[in-house]
Amino acid sequence: MHIHILGVGGTFMAGIATLAKAKGHKVTGSDNKVYPPMSDILGKLGIKVTEGYDVKIFDDRPDLVVIGNALSRGNLSVEYVLNNRIPYVSGPEWLKINILQERFVIAIAGTHGKTTVSSLVAWLFESAGLKPGFLIGGVPENFGVSARLGQSDYFIIEADEYDTAFFDKRSKFIHYQPNLLIINNLEYDHADIFDSLQDIIRQFHHLIRTMSAESVILFPSGHSEIEQLMKLGCWSKTETFGLKQSDTWVVDFNELSEKKITLTNKDGSVFKIPTPLLGLHNAWNVTAAVGALALVAKNLQPIINQLPLFTNASRRLQLIGTPNGIRIYDDFAHHPSAIASSLTAIKSYVKTKKLIAVLELRSNTMVMGVHKTALAAALESADLVIVLKPNGLGWDLAEALKTLSYVVILEKPEAIVQKVADVAKKGDSVIVMSNGASENLPNRIVRLIERI
Repeated sequence: MHIHILGVGGTFMAGIATLAKAKGHKVTGSDNKVYPPMSDILGKLGIKVTEGYDVKIFDDRPDLVVIGNALSRGNLSVEYVLNNRIPYVSGPEWLKINILQERFVIAIAGTHGKTTVSSLVAWLFESAGLKPGFLIGGVPENFGVSARLGQSDYFIIEADEYDTAFFDKRSKFIHYQPNLLIINNLEYDHADIFDSLQDIIRQFHHLIRTMSAESVILFPSGHSEIEQLMKLGCWSKTETFGLKQSDTWVVDFNELSEKKITLTNKDGSVFKIPTPLLGLHNAWNVTAAVGALALVAKNLQPIINQLPLFTNASRRLQLIGTPNGIRIYDDFAHHPSAIASSLTAIKSYVKTKKLIAVLELRSNTMVMGVHKTALAAALESADLVIVLKPNGLGWDLAEALKTLSYVVILEKPEAIVQKVADVAKKGDSVIVMSNGASENLPNRIVRLIERI
C-alpha cells in the first residue's frame, strides 16, 4: 500500500511514517519544512519528503493519506484529498488500527514529563530484554529514533491530549485503549484547544472510559486534579506512587542529592533506584517508569541498575556545552510549572555561581497570556531572566514580570545571544527554555562564547 503523510515533519507524524515503513508500506510525505532530527531519520529510511503542499504530490496517487493535526481546511493538499475522494485517516486512528490493536499498550499521559517517562519506560523495558515498540514525542538518545515496531507484544506510546485532526477534535489518546496508563500530572494547558482545566479532565475521563477492567492506571497520589478525574468514574485497576504509606509505591527522596531514590512496594520490597536525571521532577518521572516496569517484569533490581546508562531525549534539561566554563542547557519547558521545576533542578543540584534563564514565549497558551500571572513566580529562582518577546504579543510582558528586578526583554534572537555572551561568566549556568526551535539559541550562544 502507498501511504502519503501530510505534516510528516512533526515528531509524531514522522513516527507514523517510520512505523508504516517498517510494516512494509510505500511511504511518502510532505510538509512546509522538515528539520533535523526528523529529516535525517526519514532520509535514512528512504522516505521521500516533498516540501510544501502542492497537489502535484498526488500525481502518484496514494492508496491512503494520513493527515496530521497541524493541517486544516483550506490547505491545498487537504482540499485535493477531499475533492478526489482519496481515503484518509488521522495519525492516531492509523496507529490504533495498524499497530496498537495487536499489542499490550503502555500509554504515558499528563501535562508534563510525557516524553521523559516514555523514554525511561522504553529503556527499562529494553534493559529487561523485552524489545518494546514505541512512538515518543522526541528522539531518545539510547535508541536514536522516535519510533520503532519492536519485537514483542509491548508498545509504549506518548499519549498526547492535543486534538487528533481537523475532522476529529477528540484528544489523540482516545484512540489508544491502553493496557497500562500512566498519568503524570494534570494542569491547564493548550488554551487554543481547551477552554478550561475541566475540559482537559473530561478528555482524560473519556480515555479512562475506553479502558478494560483488567487494565491498570498508575498515578501519583495527592494531586487534587487527578483525584477529581478518578471521581468521575474508573473501571480499571489503580496503583499509586507518592509519599503516603498507603501508596502502592512509597518514594523516599532523602538521597536525591546523590542521584538516588528509594522505592518501597506495598508488599514490603525495597528498591534502590539510581536516577540519571537532574531534579525532583525527574525523580518523580523515574518513579513512574519503575512502577510501569514492575507490572510486567520480575527481578527488578538488575534492570533498575541499568538506569545510569539512560540518556534522555534531546532538549530535556540537556547540557549541550560548557564554553569557557559556562554550562549551557537546552530545555523544552514552556509551562510555568515546568519552568519552575527546571530552574529549581539546576539551582539545587548544580554548583552554579549565577543562573541565567532565557525564555522564548512560543506556545499558544503562553502567547495568549493564559499563564501571565504565574510567569514571574515561575522564574524567581533565576538570577537573571532574559525573554525573547514574540511579535504582536497582545499583553504587557513587562507588567507581568515587574516583580522581578533582573529581567531583560528583547525582540531579536541575535540580541539574546549577544546579551548572554556579555553577562555569562565562568561558573554560571544558562538555560534556554522553549517548546519550539528557540531560534537555535543554545548552540548560537555556545558558538559565540567559544569565540570570545
